[in-house]
Amino acid sequence: MFDSDSRFAALRWYRKLRLGWIFNTSTFTGNLIIALLVSYFFKRLGYEEEVNFVFFVSILAIGLWVTEAIPPFAVGILIIATLLLGFGTDYIMDHRAPVEMYLGTWTSNVIWLLLGGFFLAEGMSQVELDRSLFRFTVKRFGENPEKLLLGLMMTTGLASMVMSNTATTAMMISSIVPLVRILGKNSHYSKALLVGIPAAATVGGIGTIIGSTPNAIAVGALQEKGIYITFVDWMMFGFPTALILVFLFWRYLVYKLDLSKVQLDLSQLPQKNPKIDPFKRKAVIVTLFITVLMWLTEPLHQIPIAATSAIPIVLLTLTQVINALQVRALPWDTLMLVAGGLALGIALVDVGLADIVMDKINGLSIHVIGVALIFSLIGVLLSNVMSNTAAASILVPLGLALVPPFGTAVPLIVAISCSCALLLPVSTPSNAIAYATGLMEQKDFRAGGLFFVLIGPVAAFVSVMLWVLLYL
Repeated sequence: MFDSDSRFAALRWYRKLRLGWIFNTSTFTGNLIIALLVSYFFKRLGYEEEVNFVFFVSILAIGLWVTEAIPPFAVGILIIATLLLGFGTDYIMDHRAPVEMYLGTWTSNVIWLLLGGFFLAEGMSQVELDRSLFRFTVKRFGENPEKLLLGLMMTTGLASMVMSNTATTAMMISSIVPLVRILGKNSHYSKALLVGIPAAATVGGIGTIIGSTPNAIAVGALQEKGIYITFVDWMMFGFPTALILVFLFWRYLVYKLDLSKVQLDLSQLPQKNPKIDPFKRKAVIVTLFITVLMWLTEPLHQIPIAATSAIPIVLLTLTQVINALQVRALPWDTLMLVAGGLALGIALVDVGLADIVMDKINGLSIHVIGVALIFSLIGVLLSNVMSNTAAASILVPLGLALVPPFGTAVPLIVAISCSCALLLPVSTPSNAIAYATGLMEQKDFRAGGLFFVLIGPVAAFVSVMLWVLLYL
């Protein structure tokens, strides 16, 4: 899917020669050397050895996340292992420190919440409940091109609030590809579909804690500071922000591409699969209803989200909707990446490095509101060239060090901003899936990407600050 991206030319050449390990090894070594050099000069500032060590780990992790010398989840594992080596032994530093908080990220509420979301998404996929949403949308909005585009984008956005953004995009793209082939890849409506659906899936994930991994990163980091954001709390600002962004982008596409003259023929779209077991379909629907209801009513029953996340795990395996083979195929690498990101965030705060960075920023002649906006802009820009989870892992702990109420607001603003990165085919898996169809070019993403670079951080700032001022 990267055939027209010159940045990957060297990587493809190495792989053709079966020497990809040389490329990865040299890149890893280069990152390690750079981290050591930068840390050497940082050490001369006179901070304590714990601060210097965490600074080195942070620089190394950022470099590896940006260059992807090793997969992002492996960076998460490396972070935890390095922190355990540094604080749990006397090989690197002169004295030991508690390491349970770094190991504890594996069993945090955020990990269990994401795992429950993974099971729900897989269950919906197994019984094609996701494709039923597509068929319902087509039936509801008919052949009016503008209304159908809105319906498809809204359906995608809503589905991505409980499903993986990647899975939602894959489902919707595969469903509309027959229509795109009928219209032709040069059709304005084809471009609107192939750009609008990935965008809706990505920003739709803003709506709930489980909708996007940066959301979970922010919630987990705040939880470590004793600030608990419930499922409903998040939806109070995340849900309207997601829907507004999807609607605004739809209006932008309609205006920019002039879709009023498009004629549609929906007769060749995918039809219902009669082989789906009705019992399993009902089991998924009931499980989805119970789980989401329990998440939404947490303030009433006081059962932690992590505990209610066991509902889809138990019910979907009990009814045999999901078997052992499908469990192995779940995105466990995402959990490893999140655990590593949370561990890095804890270390940044615990040794005081986050406070040091924010003290320097606060010393600048910039109002704290300006700092918050800068963080949101950096979040969306970083996420365009690296994993949005990695970007959130770097910025969220720094935002925690701001003065109240910005110490609560900025991590949430950063998380939302990181979900607005849509400038390149490689900016998000959703874009990559659309690009992989071969029906669009890299330049087709630019207009939408710039739209979200400008609108996303502003929407994030306004929605979160309103929620913080009104409800905290």
